Amino acid sequence: MVHCCDLHDVPVQQRRVLAAVLAINTGMFVVELVAGVLAHSTALLADSADMLGDALVYGFSLYVVGRGARWQARAALLKGVVMALFGVGVVVEVASKLLGGVAPAAGVMGGVGALALVANSAVLAMLWRRRGDDINMRSAWLCSRNDVIANAGVLVAAAGVAVAGAPWPDILVGLLIAGLVGSSAVGVISQAWRPMRSSPLA
Repeated sequence: MVHCCDLHDVPVQQRRVLAAVLAINTGMFVVELVAGVLAHSTALLADSADMLGDALVYGFSLYVVGRGARWQARAALLKGVVMALFGVGVVVEVASKLLGGVAPAAGVMGGVGALALVANSAVLAMLWRRRGDDINMRSAWLCSRNDVIANAGVLVAAAGVAVAGAPWPDILVGLLIAGLVGSSAVGVISQAWRPMRSSPLA
């Protein structure tokens, strides 16, 4: 019988990958947060919040990577909950933008969005080979996949704002990011809940 606090041998690659993606996401959170505030961009702020959530859950993933299935399910459940909360936060930010109607700075959005896309593409490549290891690594890969899609959306929003001179492309992309994050959150929570119900308590 395997308990939640049992430890087992862990591939060194898993720890190295999680440590690397934790550092990348933490750095990009700071960059996108500052840029989002300066550029008045809902999409960048939403992506920065997603980066922070990923950094937090990657750190937790690094902690539980050598532990039993129940701890890994808890980590995945935490990721799902954090993703859902950030999805709600994006909706709130969109509502605020609709009331204010401030057009974001398209140039800043495009530059930072491109930088984030490069960073998250590197993260996705690192996690690709480990995504089938266990639920912990798969949920980490799903977070990274969402980041790449969201970064591409930021670039589309930047182009739309530049052409239209209005905030609606930024708002639309923000809503799409919220929908993507919410959908993935439901999937991760559902996947994590099954082993938590079937595994014995610590």
